[in-house]
Amino acid sequence: MKPHVTVHMITSVDGRIRTSRWSPFEGRGEYEKVHDLLEGDAWMCGRVTMSGYARGTAPYPATDERLPRTDHVAKRDAPSYAVALDASGKLVWGRDAIDADHLVVVLSEAVPDAHLAGLRHDGVSYVFGGRHEIDFGRVLESLNREFGIGRLIVEGGGRINGSLLKAGAVDELSLLLAPAVDGLAGGGALFDYDGAPDDATAKGLRLTLLSSQPREGGVMWLRYRVDRV
Repeated sequence: MKPHVTVHMITSVDGRIRTSRWSPFEGRGEYEKVHDLLEGDAWMCGRVTMSGYARGTAPYPATDERLPRTDHVAKRDAPSYAVALDASGKLVWGRDAIDADHLVVVLSEAVPDAHLAGLRHDGVSYVFGGRHEIDFGRVLESLNREFGIGRLIVEGGGRINGSLLKAGAVDELSLLLAPAVDGLAGGGALFDYDGAPDDATAKGLRLTLLSSQPREGGVMWLRYRVDRV
């Protein structure tokens, strides 16, 4: 089994996600308010976002330990979880939680033993997503099985969102539509994945509108169910 996956994002009306380009814009506070309304058991972000919560990127101290490439559960009964995608093992934490959310790191099996030993020392849980790349199907099953995560809120960039979309793992889209236009060619988009123009990933993909709600600052909250036919 896997969690119910909701991609929660804020975009301009042309689907771009670089909020720093929407100046002036007064509606950013609505993002966190809506996040709380979604009532997820866990939230997941990529390495770039999560680096703001980590101690840094200097490697953990060397070790003589040889650790198995099996999932490590440091805490199962947390009220909620923060899931960090860090396939290469770049982030050093020095903490086991973000606020009250126990930290779970998603790794590839290529990370060094020193990194695993450092995570264990910090009290951080970790799961493996594959030998070199992340298999999101495997990761989601592990999060459900090991931590009982039933509802996961994904707040990634376009590449993470696109990878989940391509894997057929997205169940719902929570979209805050900001009153802004970006317009920059090649700017980051809501969903981005590699593929040919005739890639069949999105063929048969439909969104059913569940609700719409005006929010502060001219933001519109749109909530969609993802249907595959």
